[in-house]
Amino acid sequence: MKKKKINEKRIAIKMIMCLVYLVIISILFVCSYRLFQEKKDIVPWSDVENVEDYTYVTISKMSEKFAYYKESNVGIHFIIEKEATGQWHTYLIAIDESEYDEYKNIIDYTYERTTVEPSPKKVYGYPVITSEELKKIAIKNIKNFVPAENEVTITEENYESYLTNSYLDTTKEQKDNFSIILFVSLILLFIVIFLFIITLLDKDMIVDKVDKTLEKEIDRARFMFEKQKKNKKKKE
Repeated sequence: MKKKKINEKRIAIKMIMCLVYLVIISILFVCSYRLFQEKKDIVPWSDVENVEDYTYVTISKMSEKFAYYKESNVGIHFIIEKEATGQWHTYLIAIDESEYDEYKNIIDYTYERTTVEPSPKKVYGYPVITSEELKKIAIKNIKNFVPAENEVTITEENYESYLTNSYLDTTKEQKDNFSIILFVSLILLFIVIFLFIITLLDKDMIVDKVDKTLEKEIDRARFMFEKQKKNKKKKE
């Protein structure tokens, strides 16, 4: 009978411990997943907040390069991104000119060298703050890209309102930044999963310790009860 009670008590402890582990595992899993998603987030260009944001634009039309960095073989182009509503926005992007052929069909369509409209092209990269020199070159050349009927006079004062304060550098690959918080969260998750498994396999020292502690407390309570009972009888 005593062995049966002990087994029942141990099973109850295991169930409570497993429940606690499952709650902790669920919390750590959700936290780890959210941290992973934040780490991998790719935001649209319109939602960019800083130069660390990995971002993208969808190119509908694109100019020939109007600025060129010979050392890195990087060209700066105007592009037009169209929204589903039909509105369009003009931005600057930097591309590796060795990849020009990937954009040629869009550029040719933009300059009416072909009547075949290509599918929009989504490109990724990081924002780079536009230098004052590049701003001046962009202001000088924008009139050669934007249709006359849509042309807006862009100056250094209103530049950022129309072309933003940065350009998308597609030559920069996504950084795989190490997240210490995500790392710690995953380590804790694996530890708790391990504890959960060994508890199920009845190899958990924590359960043993809790079981022994409870047994000692029960024996102590029983001893105190018997002692009080004997003292009571003596007084009577």
